[in-house]
Amino acid sequence: MIQPETNIVLIGMAGSGKSSIGRLLAGKMNRIFIDTDELIEKEAGIPLQEIINSRGLETFQVLEEKVLAGLTVTGHVIATGGSAVYSRTGILHLKKNSVVIFLDVGYQLLLKRINNFDSRGLVKHPHQTFSGLYNERLPLYRQYADYTLSCGTKTKPEICREIIKLLQNANMKG
Repeated sequence: MIQPETNIVLIGMAGSGKSSIGRLLAGKMNRIFIDTDELIEKEAGIPLQEIINSRGLETFQVLEEKVLAGLTVTGHVIATGGSAVYSRTGILHLKKNSVVIFLDVGYQLLLKRINNFDSRGLVKHPHQTFSGLYNERLPLYRQYADYTLSCGTKTKPEICREIIKLLQNANMKG
């Protein structure tokens, strides 16, 4: 089992369930939950999409990296934004005292879940398609993940049980 002070960080595409699964997992494991997108919005004082629209993609990414690299918590469940993997500095900071789990949801299922692609606050280039975004990020999720969990059509409680079992069986860093 991972040490109590080790964070559990969830990464993956928008629509993969990082926030909802993270909240449920934190409750089951008696840990505090943090959503880095909420921290970014709090820091900026406006929603993610508004940050991107009014201040630009680069400003958003600088803010996201600041939030990720500034997290100094222990024993939390942390749901990152889908674009967190673009910040090598931020992700490597999180990995210092965390186990990183990639919630892998297939492209077709994500496409069904994301019906607000243009207004969701996705970090993407202006004319980038969801397919292009998915293909760009997938190798980064795999690179930074300590574990990849195939979520498919599993329920949130099933995914939480699998994460807990994975962590119980893990020979993890402390």
